[in-house]
Amino acid sequence: MRAKMTSKGQITLPKACRDRLGLKTGTLLDFEVVDGVLIGQKVQVEDVFHKWRGRGKLPAGSDVDTYIERVRG
Repeated sequence: MRAKMTSKGQITLPKACRDRLGLKTGTLLDFEVVDGVLIGQKVQVEDVFHKWRGRGKLPAGSDVDTYIERVRG
């Protein structure tokens, strides 16, 4: 796939590339040049576990150590 650079140094990534990589508006990318090849990589800016923190609830009257011991057998 090809993309043409504008006079401002901008390109439009082909839709097929954006879809395969899950790139959305506002996604940050890091670029580097390795042996004359441009490499772009998505930046993981959010904590991937953030949405899960605080979701787990212990059964009433249990502490963490007792619960883990019980579920692990």
